[in-house]
Amino acid sequence: MPLDLENAAKERGIKYFLISYTDLFGGQRAKLVPAAAIKGMARDGAGFAGFATWLDMSPADPDLFAVPDPDGLIQLPWKPEVGWLPADLYMNGKPVAQAPRNLLKAQIADAARDGLQMKSGVECEFFLITPDGSAPADNADKQMKPCYDQSALMRRYDVITEICDAMLSLGWKPYQNDHEDANGQFEMNWDYDDALITADRHAFFKYMTRSIAEKHGLRATFMPKPFMNLTGSGCHAHVSLWRDGRNIFADASDEIGLSREGYHFIGGLIHSADALAAITNPTVNSYKRINAPRTTSGATWAPNTVTYTGNNRTHMIRIPDGGRFEFRLADGAANPYLLQAGLLAAGLDGIRQKRDPGQRLDINMYTHGHTVEGVKRLPLNMLDAMRALEGSAVLNEALGAFVPSYLKLKTEEWNAYCRHLTEWERETTLDC
Repeated sequence: MPLDLENAAKERGIKYFLISYTDLFGGQRAKLVPAAAIKGMARDGAGFAGFATWLDMSPADPDLFAVPDPDGLIQLPWKPEVGWLPADLYMNGKPVAQAPRNLLKAQIADAARDGLQMKSGVECEFFLITPDGSAPADNADKQMKPCYDQSALMRRYDVITEICDAMLSLGWKPYQNDHEDANGQFEMNWDYDDALITADRHAFFKYMTRSIAEKHGLRATFMPKPFMNLTGSGCHAHVSLWRDGRNIFADASDEIGLSREGYHFIGGLIHSADALAAITNPTVNSYKRINAPRTTSGATWAPNTVTYTGNNRTHMIRIPDGGRFEFRLADGAANPYLLQAGLLAAGLDGIRQKRDPGQRLDINMYTHGHTVEGVKRLPLNMLDAMRALEGSAVLNEALGAFVPSYLKLKTEEWNAYCRHLTEWERETTLDC
């Protein structure tokens, strides 16, 4: 039975609820609702004008209603009188097909028809930067190889531990926090779970991290490549598939512990990788991470080819141990719900079509990738990825009305980017 939000507010001291949804571009939109009004909002939803956010709608469309999911309630650890509620979007009494959370729930339902459940975890990388966004906030963080640097990590102890303490209080089971490969960059990890739970937590984590960073006079960014000379921020997803409480990706008889279904799922991701990039790498800036030259640390840690491997971080998909794989393509800009929906859609296609992932490669792709013939490369820019998504029969069939809506808005974004004149163009072309 769903949680009674009116009673929960009285029992937990909640004065206000944030009824929140995530739009197509990953923006989190909300209304702040007093607890006294939550009963009606829980039944009917909070009203929005859909065109006012990044959804494929017009001012002529009727009201959009965000109906909160009581089971997703999270009290803000830094402001416990406020309860955050993920919401599903409805218009004219029907679910909005293009809405990211609705889309993920539809993919989950599709998997459930085959008795399958996807479980996943995400590794969220982010930078702590100056409020104006111009540089990493820690002036002393200047090492060429800063990854795991103890001093730099401890200089941000107050911020990192406040976020981690919040996750502990919420029952997410966080298990490690570290300074990442770029100056000013961090990663925080918590336990994997059902794909919808992970997506809700991912969405909240981004909001929480920004909020706590602001509390400390800093700014947190999940931008894929905020500094050209530094390693970008990925959002690696660890994926397994379950049936009747059993991980069907696990197979002890396989050389690296992955079942036939696991290889087929990976085959689906490889088959749709270029189209999937439009979802997992959704910004112009994303392609400065996956097609980047060497950084000051010596490596980008991002893939640029569509390959899979064992425990080797130079490929798009890594199988670190039996029963799961790590998808290393996605970046910090990925929409938490679309990331999971895209992975599940492509992977289910792989299982149903028994797609062969091809030969496993165990070479260093950064140094020897050029020696392998016939390997697919990832899109060079957002436009290439959008065209691949438009032409993908697999993702168009699985994701339905979302694809044209998403591509319409992304085309507008690409055109806005193309209308922007950069200083580099002026410097290199004025004397042409």
